[in-house]
Amino acid sequence: MTIMKFGGTSVGTAARIKHVAGLVTAGKDCPIVVLSAMSGVTNMLAEVAGYLYNRNPDSARETLKRIETKHLSVASELLGDNTADAFIRDIVSSMIALTREFTGMEQEKIILSQGELLSTKLMELYLKKQGVDAVLLPALDFMKLDTQGEPDLDYIREHLKPLIEQKADVFITQGYICRNARGGVDNLQRGGSDYTASLIGAALDADEIQIWTDIDGMHDNDPRVVGNTSAVRHLHFDEAAELAYFGAKILHPTCILPAKLANIPVRLLNTMEPSAPGTIIDNNPETGTIKAVAAKDNITAIKIKSSRMLLAHGFLRKVFEIFESYRTPIDMICTSEVGVSVTIDDTRFLSEIVHDLKKYGTVSVDLDMCIVCVVGDMDWENLGFETMVLTAMKDIPVRMVSYGGSNYNISLLVREEDKARTLQALSRSLFEGC
Repeated sequence: MTIMKFGGTSVGTAARIKHVAGLVTAGKDCPIVVLSAMSGVTNMLAEVAGYLYNRNPDSARETLKRIETKHLSVASELLGDNTADAFIRDIVSSMIALTREFTGMEQEKIILSQGELLSTKLMELYLKKQGVDAVLLPALDFMKLDTQGEPDLDYIREHLKPLIEQKADVFITQGYICRNARGGVDNLQRGGSDYTASLIGAALDADEIQIWTDIDGMHDNDPRVVGNTSAVRHLHFDEAAELAYFGAKILHPTCILPAKLANIPVRLLNTMEPSAPGTIIDNNPETGTIKAVAAKDNITAIKIKSSRMLLAHGFLRKVFEIFESYRTPIDMICTSEVGVSVTIDDTRFLSEIVHDLKKYGTVSVDLDMCIVCVVGDMDWENLGFETMVLTAMKDIPVRMVSYGGSNYNISLLVREEDKARTLQALSRSLFEGC
């Protein structure tokens, strides 16, 4: 069985929905199709919730009417009749009712879930109109979080398997939405449709999980900066995780783990070029190769220098506890005998963190930095890769270097103004002539 996930842009118009319908019916097996809300709809629903938090129900209702108009227009073009109109109006009416009794988070989660309910219904109706035996599987019937807020894979497996025993050409379900441990409507956060596909694949021991977008797989560099890039055709799960975190926006990081643990390959495919091979991600390592370079902007570097660190124990624990107390993750870390440098991308509590760190030493802060990550087989016994990376940087100031924390990356911290030069220099050194 194949799991096929399509994002918001893939179902953003009637023409796109028709195109996706052709893709899901082209194969020989019976796929499970996971759909996001139509492009822009989740943002509009978040806008509705924002208005309600600000006690502005009139603006919330105006936005809901725009959502209704958008879906009615697409449905008319897609189906050629008013088959979907009652369903669309009922969904919007239920949300308008919530605007009169909005009390907070629970209602917000319900509102945010409606986009996927609309997009999957449109796909179901269109496929049936084309003579396809399409079955809609409500994600709220099987996708559930446990008491820790993590997906309950045993529950998902137990409740999903009976649903797919019925005969069908295509199964359709919603991405992103789920129930929490109390049975209330919840979601898997942004990027959650990728996560849904991965969880379904793991629960059913699928043959492959396909993530369809309008981009041809992961690229070996940022084409906006470097130009003339090529898609990476194979990645190890750990390499994909590094790229996803350090700027490759095609794959949400949380999508990776369920598929990795279940040893199910994930294939990234292009809806506009369905015959292209895309990028396959699996547990099979490819030794002796550098795969890609990615960059992460808006990084802040913090250096703590203290003679008390020399030959002392407990210093790092005290430093890390400060970041933990402000729930601020650290990206990179480098240490010396008398100092430690770290990077963060969340600066909401920067002034408080700096104030607390000054108890232990002299603190300096560098803003507007960028992490550039070189991903590939970076095992320390491989000779030459580190030299190639550092040689490429001979004319560019490097604030920090992180190597050895992972077998799959070398990370460099540079000024954002040097990002383009860094990517171009690494591209010339690592990929030209390959």
